[in-house]
Amino acid sequence: MAEAQRTLEGKVALVAGATRGAGRGTAVQLGAQGATVYVSGRSSRNGRSEYDRPETIEETAELVTAAGGRGIAVVADHLVPAEVEALVGRIDGEQGRLDVLVNDIWGGEHLFEWDSTVWEHDLDKGLRLLRLAVETHAVTSHFALPLLLRRPGGLVVEMTDGTAEYNARTYRVSFFYDIAKSSVLRMAFALGHELGPRGATAVALTPGWLRSEMMLDHFGVSEENWRDALDKVPHFAISETPSYVGRAVAALAADPERARWNGQSLSSGQLAGVYGFTDLDGSRPDCWRYLVEVQDPGRPADTTGYR
Repeated sequence: MAEAQRTLEGKVALVAGATRGAGRGTAVQLGAQGATVYVSGRSSRNGRSEYDRPETIEETAELVTAAGGRGIAVVADHLVPAEVEALVGRIDGEQGRLDVLVNDIWGGEHLFEWDSTVWEHDLDKGLRLLRLAVETHAVTSHFALPLLLRRPGGLVVEMTDGTAEYNARTYRVSFFYDIAKSSVLRMAFALGHELGPRGATAVALTPGWLRSEMMLDHFGVSEENWRDALDKVPHFAISETPSYVGRAVAALAADPERARWNGQSLSSGQLAGVYGFTDLDGSRPDCWRYLVEVQDPGRPADTTGYR
């Protein structure tokens, strides 16, 4: 990438929950713009989280560095306040600043049960999901925001699933999943009120149908042949790579007028139309408009005009 295009040189970011998926894609795209990116998560080369998957936080850091930034891996459980406090203390000690915080911690793929009522859903799994998806974000913001506010212009991104408009009228998967994703949307709204007067910006951001490592595995495909899944799941044609939402975060972080978005719910497809970035294949998927206008009404899969 040409030096003139590296819009985040000298900036420091923390992507919390960057082992895989949107977190990894975001960390790499921030690195591609020259940022120093601390990436945190539970899965490391020294041991796996409850996901028991091969991706590691060290791998993410290496991808950030390979993209042109500086990736720094920190193993941390964001449900443990002392670990998060130590992580932020390390960033302060090594950098003395924090310009971007991305709260992407989730951890609930193995915990939610599709279309299961609150009385049918496994209670321990449901409550664990809420802790992983909501409490972690609160803990991280509690410790990280004083450092982010030390300099004006900081950005906080609360990563979720679904826009505020879509989730307000759509039942999302189950009671616990619905509450978790809506809570993160509200977090961004609340943080907007707390950060805006102090010179920082908070937004909620959702990718569309994400071709994460776990999603690709679920459909038995890879990034190279993902379209093979369309025979069974035609609407998967609107899907996007984790890099797409990562480019959305990088565009927000580089925008001197980012405060115009404060407290709002945004999507990768929406911001692509504003900032002009594309997914890795050069397309601009607009998943949430597609869901409303094509998938949810039961129309045949056709991404014409949506990517």
